[in-house]
Amino acid sequence: MSWFRENWRIAALVVLVVASSVALFAPGIGASANTSGQQAATGDPTNLNYGLELSGGVRLRTTVTGVTADGVSVTPDNEGEIATRISTALDVERGNVRARPASGSVEVYQNVSTSSLRTTLEDAGYSPDSVRRGVTQATRDNIVSIIGSKIDATGLGGAEVKDIETSAGAQAHYIVVEVPGQNASQVQSLIQGRGQVTLDAYYPGSNGTNVNATVLRGDELVEVDQPKRDRNGRPFVPVQLSAEAAQRFTGDMTQYGFTSQAGISNCRFPNGGYCLLTKLDGEEVYNASMGPGLARTLSSGKFVNSPSFRITADSMTAARNLQVNLQAGALPAEITVQNSYYVAPSFAQKYKPLSLVTGLAAAIAVAIMVLLRYGEPKIAIPMVFTALAEVVILLGFASVSGLALDLSHLAGFIAVIGTGVDDLVIIADEVMTEQVSSSRIFQSRFRKALWVIGAAAATTILAMSPLAVLSLGDLRGFALVTILGVLIGVLVTRPAYGDVLRRLLTTDT
Repeated sequence: MSWFRENWRIAALVVLVVASSVALFAPGIGASANTSGQQAATGDPTNLNYGLELSGGVRLRTTVTGVTADGVSVTPDNEGEIATRISTALDVERGNVRARPASGSVEVYQNVSTSSLRTTLEDAGYSPDSVRRGVTQATRDNIVSIIGSKIDATGLGGAEVKDIETSAGAQAHYIVVEVPGQNASQVQSLIQGRGQVTLDAYYPGSNGTNVNATVLRGDELVEVDQPKRDRNGRPFVPVQLSAEAAQRFTGDMTQYGFTSQAGISNCRFPNGGYCLLTKLDGEEVYNASMGPGLARTLSSGKFVNSPSFRITADSMTAARNLQVNLQAGALPAEITVQNSYYVAPSFAQKYKPLSLVTGLAAAIAVAIMVLLRYGEPKIAIPMVFTALAEVVILLGFASVSGLALDLSHLAGFIAVIGTGVDDLVIIADEVMTEQVSSSRIFQSRFRKALWVIGAAAATTILAMSPLAVLSLGDLRGFALVTILGVLIGVLVTRPAYGDVLRRLLTTDT
């Protein structure tokens, strides 16, 4: 136990390296293990994700359909009234109009003219400062979050969704979607639909015509499980309702006759009967009868206490699409793909092995130079291994976090290795200026070197922080990796290297 107390920094470094190696190489451990067998499919022995520059893929640039009026006197008391009047006057669905008290904006998520929105607001007694094409920042942030959730739910690793503002200002925002290892049609079909899932009741009306009424919406589901198959092999998505939605659903099914003898197992869509229609973006994807088990649960009132049931689909693919859209939520507005292009991975396939060879050559060159400088393998070998340990820890973090490595991140790795070796040389030079006779003298010199290293690290972090915070493209990835590497070095690897030297150079350890 005394050894661990005196050398806990070395022990911490070893634990981090082992854990990072497991995350990096063990199947099913890293974040990219969720990418539908990506590791096995690509033949990559690691769990690392790669960006477009290293693995190829598709980049889509999209715009959001909508018109926004800014400078409107919207309050929590009148926001509902404004949205209702706008939707009625412009003949759009109520759900496609949003009044925001926080920003004083009114958005219409359809392709209406700016003049018609201005006229409608002025007729209602509101005078907007400006009316423009596009939507608010809050809506764009929501769309970015939902698209990211959709992509994550499908297990596509290394994807990135971001809001880009052009030089034209607020009227020229683009949402850029980058997905490595996929083609444009796959990604476009995933993100372009709004993802509005509804459950509609189709039943005979009083005047002899069939009625279609929405009884559930996707946002009323509090839990969505993975798609499964029933005993007959039909795919379904298990869902659970909120208490309020369950109460209303029970009342609607009873009122519309679905729990009566005539309403059970009696769907003849589109020719009549009692049908529950599953719709995605207004299109019917499945129709089913009311099952006797669910009907009994609804009639007895037990459904409210355990409000869970199944949404059935035609195929497992359709069930997965329903699950993704239910979990991610519906997009507030439609998006239009302006352009897309595919990045071929041919250069990446050549670049990866060359990067490995270059890294090994650099490590060997550093080892030779350090050996020539100090003339002692016991100084050079720990220095090289410490520098390599830092790289392994960073790669393990990238694997666990699902970071999609691109050229900017690799540049950050190079910067970290360079500063790391410099710091280790500073430590070795400081403690070896004279003969080290005791641990106390070593610790005094080591603390002096560590102060110099800490000051340099603080300067580096301060210099890189603006690049890490601001949306400056590839510079952000470079800054993030550099900052993380410097922190790992100062907190873990440099102190551990000091303990190694202390044990090698002093006799009273």
